[in-house]
Amino acid sequence: MKKIYSTTIINTGGREGEVFSPDKSFSYQVTSPGPHQENKTNPEQLFAAAYSSCFNSALELVMSKQKITSKSTVKATVSLFSDEQSGFQVGVVLTVKIDDVDRATAEELVKAAHEVCPYSKATRGNISVELEVE
Repeated sequence: MKKIYSTTIINTGGREGEVFSPDKSFSYQVTSPGPHQENKTNPEQLFAAAYSSCFNSALELVMSKQKITSKSTVKATVSLFSDEQSGFQVGVVLTVKIDDVDRATAEELVKAAHEVCPYSKATRGNISVELEVE
């Protein structure tokens, strides 16, 4: 495989610390999920941001190959689950809206994007990912 991009993010302090890039162009204070804390995020929010962005890019690629220029929106809801046997797990629901496209077409586009998206490939068989079309 030919590498096309690589990045590094560093964490100090776990869920009650900081994540940052070596050049500090990316820097966030992190905390555990729970009540909102001003100017802090959590790993689940960061994962939701990354997955929704990646999935929407894959969807735009799939649509462009079919000459569809509609606007798409992807909402990723990431949940943290407690499991007595394996500790903790995450699950994702991707809710997709594609303007000016009928439901059947939208469902086919979403399924195709799920095959293309690197995050979908990375999570396949590891966590629950549900696809919903609005």
